[in-house]
Amino acid sequence: MALTRLVLSDFRNHADAVLVPGPGFVLLTGDNGAGKTNVLEALSLLAPGRGLRRAALSEMARQGGSGGFGVAAVVDGDVEIGTGTQPSAPERRVVRINGAFAPATALAERLTVLWLTPAMDRLFVEAAGERRRFLDRLTLALVPGHARQTSRYEAAMRERNRILAEDAAPDRSWLSALEARMAEHGTAVDQARRDTVAALGDRLAAAPEGPFARAALELDGWEGDAASLARTLAEGRQRDAAAGRTLAGPHRADLLVTHCAKAQPAQLCSTGEQKALLLGLVLAHAELVADRTGRAPTLLLDEVAAHLDPLRRTALFERLAGRGQVWMTGTEAALFDAVPDRVTRFEVADGVIRAK
Repeated sequence: MALTRLVLSDFRNHADAVLVPGPGFVLLTGDNGAGKTNVLEALSLLAPGRGLRRAALSEMARQGGSGGFGVAAVVDGDVEIGTGTQPSAPERRVVRINGAFAPATALAERLTVLWLTPAMDRLFVEAAGERRRFLDRLTLALVPGHARQTSRYEAAMRERNRILAEDAAPDRSWLSALEARMAEHGTAVDQARRDTVAALGDRLAAAPEGPFARAALELDGWEGDAASLARTLAEGRQRDAAAGRTLAGPHRADLLVTHCAKAQPAQLCSTGEQKALLLGLVLAHAELVADRTGRAPTLLLDEVAAHLDPLRRTALFERLAGRGQVWMTGTEAALFDAVPDRVTRFEVADGVIRAK
């Protein structure tokens, strides 16, 4: 699955840009601040969620522009998808698929987008919430309905938290109904995550030794069935009201990653080892998605080549060759000299994109 056309309108520093990429590597080169990562961020919005920067929608609209923005793409030559905002509602995201309005979760059924950015280098030392969001993106690529289950679980939890915080004598039947919804969607969320961790763990374990560190994965936190979660939530109302949040459930889970060769938790590894673990994990996941779904994900790799030595850089390009559309950014075109597959090159300067 590949994008055959991408159009940006008033997005970040791009007033009006049209890109026609090929099916293999798509390389964006230019100076720092030129707008390369902005293109990747726009692409990341073609998946459910807040994009690779997790920025507010109003921040994405070009300064001096209309006040809104648009990102539109053609996938495999015939499916049109797009998202953006209107000047009158800068924080309300609109999604269209083949011209019809659709929920953002429907994007996962049309295109799988995965990314790796320099900001993710701290994934293993950040709070558990960052690793949960990372795992949810991996899971979404394998289970398109995962975003819908997650959003419904979180919506029910927010309503339950509000009632516990604001009502001195809350309606027990309404709380029970919300907890039943949390139990239904929460167990689906947990099972999808565990299936992803197990499948990806098997994939990593079976992979041959190579230049990228091998990781072992474990999902730590709540585990059980819908009945046990509903019971735990009901029994914990007083405790949760005092804490101001729900203290039990799949929203408290954490993805634990271990460096296999060193038998060491990822958070205790060096910065270089953490980068290698993360890259190896993303590559294995992309291959798993392609095998499971029959469609290779669109990969967005921001400045990844600059942080690799020539040996690992070449190994990365060879592993990615022929595995779908891969968008990569770099400050120097020479970083991509070893790319062995079909290449579409763009030069980015001050928000202007030119094909090379």
